[in-house]
Amino acid sequence: MAIKIYNTLKRTKEAFTPLEEGKVKMYVCGPTVYNYIHIGNARPAIVFDTVRRYFEYKGYNVDYVLNFTDVDDKLIKAANEMGEEVPAIADRFIGAYKEDVKALGVKEAVHHPRVTENMPEIIEFIKGLIDKGHAYESDGDVYFKTRSFDQYGKLSHQSIDELRTGARIQVGEKKKDPLDFTLWKQAKPGEISWESPWGKGRPGWHIECSTMAKKYLGETIDIHAGGQDLTFPHHENEIAQSEAHNCQTFANYWMHNGYINVENEKMSKSLGNFVLAHDLIQKHDPNIIRFFMLSVHYRHPINFSDALLEGAKNSFDRIRNAYENLQHRKQASMDQADQKEWLEKVAQHKQRFAEEMDDDFNTANAISVLFDLTKDANLYLQSPQTSTEVIEAFEEALVSLTGILGVELKQEELIDEEIEALIQKRIEARKNRNFELADQIRDDLKARNIILEDTPQGTRWKRG
Repeated sequence: MAIKIYNTLKRTKEAFTPLEEGKVKMYVCGPTVYNYIHIGNARPAIVFDTVRRYFEYKGYNVDYVLNFTDVDDKLIKAANEMGEEVPAIADRFIGAYKEDVKALGVKEAVHHPRVTENMPEIIEFIKGLIDKGHAYESDGDVYFKTRSFDQYGKLSHQSIDELRTGARIQVGEKKKDPLDFTLWKQAKPGEISWESPWGKGRPGWHIECSTMAKKYLGETIDIHAGGQDLTFPHHENEIAQSEAHNCQTFANYWMHNGYINVENEKMSKSLGNFVLAHDLIQKHDPNIIRFFMLSVHYRHPINFSDALLEGAKNSFDRIRNAYENLQHRKQASMDQADQKEWLEKVAQHKQRFAEEMDDDFNTANAISVLFDLTKDANLYLQSPQTSTEVIEAFEEALVSLTGILGVELKQEELIDEEIEALIQKRIEARKNRNFELADQIRDDLKARNIILEDTPQGTRWKRG
């Protein structure tokens, strides 16, 4: 069965046909690295890493590009506020991003291009647009002539007249038409800048992705992906620039993940409900965070709350416990005859999982299949005699399918010193009447097969 992708450009699901047999050229818009990422940034990192993993599971070679915007207004503002140089800010938060997403099970991209490392190519791309009559220089700035691209609005499904109604020329802008957008910004005194044919300056936000996608993947790519908020104007402008410059289709499939709300409200700093991935990882098992993110179809909005995260933990523990029970029981299993029925059940679950993922990467339904697989594994373990072959089939299925989702079933065994430290942390929490934290530590240890016993002489522990 072919993989079907909901293509934002066509507003329908389409069978995936790669440009090159067995290969996927995929570009994902990465973060602007002026701070730690929030959970809204973490969602596309997790979602499109899962898409990549599934393509690889199906035998594709995925050339995966995720860029870093390491110079723009936000970075300049952050550098001024912190009294640091822009490159230092960017380096620090690129490192933080990589650390956070690695904890969340995200694989390293094949290419992680940075804007500042591709300045010659960006300048050449802008020159090409000017030469073809799609851009113009105005007193040190360069703008894209939006009306020169007659398909503008095709991704966001807006007409040029609809867009014109709300368009305004801001103070300081020198463009000829309110719909035109910036390709190159003239540098203000003291700002980081690069030499160009139009004077010192830096690129606009949109031009960087068009340039880097072409450099690392080619003039036409298979998949371009990012958050729903990037559909307009960012991705719309990328299409206009790339197709005006290259004279061919920019991307065949456009994928966008939905928003994240916090406690049923839009996440924003003004509401005080801004959740940094960096902080969340310190408090919760990153596997649970990732599992939670994938429990809803990627195109749908997802609501975040501590209660929902706890529910995801309980659900994931069911799968993890079944896996650990299989490992334990395998030691006492033997080769049994007539196990074909159980082996066929395992194969059916794997097939159903693939069918759900083939249908626009429906991880929510795929997780439901995992629960059915877990249920059958637990049912099989109730048999008085079990077969090593069947147990290994259940194990392999759980490991490979959860691997597609990027979550890890195996837990590293805690050493005695780590257990003692957690017990001490629990004691302090109870002294401070933080019973929620104390209970969480106890439950986490129990999940790791560490049993606590509170006695008048103190807390004792043993391995289950």
